[in-house]
Amino acid sequence: MIVAGLMSGTSADGIDVAIVDIRGRRVRPLAHYSFPYPAGAREAIFAVSNANTHTAQIARLNVLLGEWFAAALLRAWRRAGISKLDLIGSHGQTIYHQGTPQRLLGRPVACTLQIGEPAVIAARTGVHVVADFRPADMAAGGQGAPLVPYVDYLLYRHARRNRVALNIGGIANITSLPAGASPDQVIAFDTGPGNMLLDALAAHGSGGRQRFDRDGRIAARGRVARSLLRSLLADPYFRRRPPKSAGREQYGAEFVGALLRHGLPAADLMATATAFTAASIALGIRRFAVWPEELIVSGGGLRNPQIMGQLAAFLPGVRIRDSGEFGIDSDAKEAIAFAVLAHETWRRRPANLPSATGARRGVILGKVVYAGGAAAPNRDRKGADVEPG
Repeated sequence: MIVAGLMSGTSADGIDVAIVDIRGRRVRPLAHYSFPYPAGAREAIFAVSNANTHTAQIARLNVLLGEWFAAALLRAWRRAGISKLDLIGSHGQTIYHQGTPQRLLGRPVACTLQIGEPAVIAARTGVHVVADFRPADMAAGGQGAPLVPYVDYLLYRHARRNRVALNIGGIANITSLPAGASPDQVIAFDTGPGNMLLDALAAHGSGGRQRFDRDGRIAARGRVARSLLRSLLADPYFRRRPPKSAGREQYGAEFVGALLRHGLPAADLMATATAFTAASIALGIRRFAVWPEELIVSGGGLRNPQIMGQLAAFLPGVRIRDSGEFGIDSDAKEAIAFAVLAHETWRRRPANLPSATGARRGVILGKVVYAGGAAAPNRDRKGADVEPG
């Protein structure tokens, strides 16, 4: 089955499209492309992610993101030269995630919201779409995250080696894979911030000209403020046992504003935030994961030598490997994951790991939107008339 995965992460850098061939439990990546959002899109996403927002803004952006996702998919499909696409899995763009229940009208409520209307994607591409993966797990008592560990288990489990899979996106998350682990032995959780703080600080310090700290150059010029780092690592979140998840609610604009109020030089603040990212990852591994022989890394943070160098120092003796060594492009990892999750939904198989999310049971994830006609894919993919940007 040929399945495409669509992913836009917490950093809202753009849309990743991965196309994979899934046969049984074997996953073979065929193509991967990344497309930036149009000018102003990132700001519009963040505007509805950090504050109470009028529902009309969210509703309009939901449809517009669906158009952009569909356009990105059609462009990727055309470039890949693949004649047939059977299914699309779309994670959508997270604008709110509250995995830990809070009381509303006297009842504890956990909730999540990803936008990027799947009905629009199905209509524009002529391909069935699976989307909205997280609520089913939350309805079963889970946190709706992390979901990628199911795919980590399929891809990276080893009979004799302890491994940890690490993805450093906007948020950093790990999957602990003891040697020969069964699914109920897998532990996975968000360790804390990934690139999110670094991207925000780079944008602030450059007046919006830089979107990230390329090659960790800003951090390399600074000095870590040890007292600030200690206070950041004192957050009770890092002592809380999994399952647990984090997002822009913890590490968004308000958190960045608090960092800026410390008045540190820009390079020192970046160095401290970079150390915070690496230290919180290492802390999560040391406290809650199996001690790994191999750490398999994916996500944009893999290209930041400051993060990677500090991780190596914090985790002596651990072999650090790029997910590309396993045939999984580090930038495509999460898009590939949602293609695999969509395939499991289509086959009506549970694809959450209760040991990772805290759900009471395994559940079939996602909601299926059926495309209108079998002839649509080949016709529409040749003329994507809505380009992202």
